[in-house]
Amino acid sequence: MSQRDDTRPQGAAATARQRKPKPKRALWKRLLLWSGFGIGCLVAAGLVAFIIAYQAVDIPDPNEDFQTQTSFVYFADGKTQLGEFELQNRQSVALSDVPQSLQDAVIAAEDRSFYDNSGVDVVGIARAAWNNLRGESTQGASTITQQYVKIAYLSTDQTYTRKAKEAILALKIQRQLSKEEILQNYLNTIYFGRGAYGVQAAASAYFGVDVQELDVAQSAFLATVLNEPGNLDPAEGRQAKEAALQRYQYVIGGMVEEGTLNLEDAEQIDDQLPRTPVAETEEQFGGPKGYVLQMVQEELRAEGFSDEEIAGGGLRITTTFTEQDMNAVVAAVKQERPPGLDQLHVGVASVEPGTGAVRAVYGGPDYTAEREGAQINWATAGGQPGSSFKPFALLAGLRYGYSLNDSFDGNSPYFLPATGEEVENQGDSGGGSFGFVSLLYATQESINTAFVDLTVSMEDGPQKVLDAAVLAGIPEEQLAEVPAVPVVPLGFAPVSAIDMANAYATFAAGGERAEWFTVERVTDADGETLYEHRVESEQVIDPDIAADVSYALQQVVSAGTGTDASVLTCPAAGKTGTATGAEGEVSSSWFVGFTPELATAVMYVRGDGNDDLNGYLTPTFYGGDRPAATWTTAMEAETAGEECGTFPEPAFVSGTPPTTATTAPPATTAPAPTTTTTTQPPTTTQSPT
Repeated sequence: MSQRDDTRPQGAAATARQRKPKPKRALWKRLLLWSGFGIGCLVAAGLVAFIIAYQAVDIPDPNEDFQTQTSFVYFADGKTQLGEFELQNRQSVALSDVPQSLQDAVIAAEDRSFYDNSGVDVVGIARAAWNNLRGESTQGASTITQQYVKIAYLSTDQTYTRKAKEAILALKIQRQLSKEEILQNYLNTIYFGRGAYGVQAAASAYFGVDVQELDVAQSAFLATVLNEPGNLDPAEGRQAKEAALQRYQYVIGGMVEEGTLNLEDAEQIDDQLPRTPVAETEEQFGGPKGYVLQMVQEELRAEGFSDEEIAGGGLRITTTFTEQDMNAVVAAVKQERPPGLDQLHVGVASVEPGTGAVRAVYGGPDYTAEREGAQINWATAGGQPGSSFKPFALLAGLRYGYSLNDSFDGNSPYFLPATGEEVENQGDSGGGSFGFVSLLYATQESINTAFVDLTVSMEDGPQKVLDAAVLAGIPEEQLAEVPAVPVVPLGFAPVSAIDMANAYATFAAGGERAEWFTVERVTDADGETLYEHRVESEQVIDPDIAADVSYALQQVVSAGTGTDASVLTCPAAGKTGTATGAEGEVSSSWFVGFTPELATAVMYVRGDGNDDLNGYLTPTFYGGDRPAATWTTAMEAETAGEECGTFPEPAFVSGTPPTTATTAPPATTAPAPTTTTTTQPPTTTQSPT
């Protein structure tokens, strides 16, 4: 029989003692456990969500505006800047061209851990989310990589969702690009104020230098203003200047702290801001140059360049315009045009004979002016040329077989044989009759009736005059709707100053015609040629006939209606033109002329081109007055410093040279300018350019 183990519990008491519960765990410990579990779940969920978001978010195409570069337009020398086309004022540069001091300053100002961080500022993201949830504005603290992502790929919305997407893209960009590439892209896209995007434009805007020329103080200043350009530009006032100095000292202190600037050098520059002269700002198309830039833009489009390439492709565009010629025509208009009189318009164009290169254009005082019609380029808009169209009738007559010596009816009135319609010699001549005069003298004194008689005497004469104008260089489409009537030499067909200058340039070039153009060459930012103009000229007029036309037009300047131009240093030829309406009102006034090296047309009109000039300035307004004076002033400056050429001797085709330069005028009539009376009211074509 076994013995009872007395050590074992006995009975119910023992059972109760065996089932006694363990002490319960403290409540706070349980709460802590569950909180930890919950946080772990949230972290895990957040991590899963981040992984999903990371995989779902693709790097988008860069914002188009931040991929653009300013295109620069140069005068004919290829060096002097005429203007620019831009969506944003930007010139991208390689990081190797950016001074180390500027790189260091930007890092000290914006992201001192740039070379060590992963491209993301976690604290900044959390702060943005918290502030957004509280309904407060978010704060900065983005890394340089995040800032670049925001600028180049995202909008500027300040929300936690954009901030999160920014972080994801920053991580992805960090894996695709080196730190140097990120910094280079950032420095070429960030806005510095004063309309400048990127460090090259900023260096020019604030200091007038290339980025390579920046010193340490200037570098620190640019790193200062990029934080808040609108509030840190000293040009904005004392408060902005004080804020800029405080930020500037912070940047310099950061450079010292990071070991990129020694304390001694810092103390020499941190007490005041570097001088930042306020650059003169002007509209991209402001002033007279706007009409020129607009013409260049149109020609680039015609040559196949897109608007995106023109305004943002970083092109280098060399034009045909010279600074001397452009300054000359602008100054001439300013000097000779009466002040005020907003409705008085002047168009001027200068073309090089033989090549068609446009050397100068004046289309108006300000392309960006806030007034109706300010964008009309009066150098390319049509106006009635009046008697300056007569040289084309002269050309037609010489080609037909007439000579400068052949005589035509200069009496007034003249009655058209077919209709009996009356044509008069008006203007300063007093409407007098000249009798039968040589074609040479009719040109010299601009005798209406003689030119109408010439036209009537040729078979299909009116069409021959129009054909001669096209042959010289007036675009055929401009004359397509012009009726072939006997008074067509009197210039009621609307043509532009630039086309008239080019047609007269054909006479100056001995009958060699070229199409006018404004763009000489286009290269990309690296200097690779994208386009180069090829001059294609054609001998369209017999050189002897061209010499005779030129000789007749020389007489206009030396002894006829255009003697105001005779003071020009170089030999000159030209023709006055005054177009009138049915009631004798002067609607446009011209002088078109040339030297052996340059042809220039000047046109004065009022209002829409049809309004009366008479009584607006003086009792009469003829081509031999203000237009001739404007032409002479411009041409004197345009040809200054250049060797004057000579005109060829006249050939007197189909005839024998006279014993004197001109046929003697009738004793009862003094040589005087005449105006054009047409059979229809003047009309002016104002084609938008």
